[in-house]
Amino acid sequence: MFGVDDPDVAAAVRAYVKLMRASRAVLARVEPLLAAAGLTPTQLGVLEVLLHKGPMTQRELGRKVLTSAGNMTDVIDKLAARGLLRRVRDACDRRSVRVELTAEGQALIEELFPRHAADIARAMAGLDPAQLEALGALLRRLGMAAAQAGREKAPLATGGTPP
Repeated sequence: MFGVDDPDVAAAVRAYVKLMRASRAVLARVEPLLAAAGLTPTQLGVLEVLLHKGPMTQRELGRKVLTSAGNMTDVIDKLAARGLLRRVRDACDRRSVRVELTAEGQALIEELFPRHAADIARAMAGLDPAQLEALGALLRRLGMAAAQAGREKAPLATGGTPP
């Protein structure tokens, strides 16, 4: 299968393909609501994090929504241009800049997020609550293992050694 002789590698590839297909199917279900609000999934993620966690630096936001520093700057610039958030210098440390919601941004995310969460629930309705818990635990474990493996070895495409 896939020109792979190792059964463990073949199983990993099959699981990866299924993960990507499921992810794309769920995203296709929830993106129309975001598009109607003029938001990308990353922009929604930034607004949601600020709503639930409060003001934070761009670096902290980037870690929370899993995006690069360069992309985070672009996302914040676009949301700020729409008046949904603003950058504020820390009064105690003028070098530090925190990002916070504006009243308009807060109103938008408070109205949009419950509908977005309901869309996610509908998209994932093929699993019962116990299965969703199990899936969440497995995906967390997978994410942590993948992150650890990434720190231990260079990717094959850049000259790392195969497992």
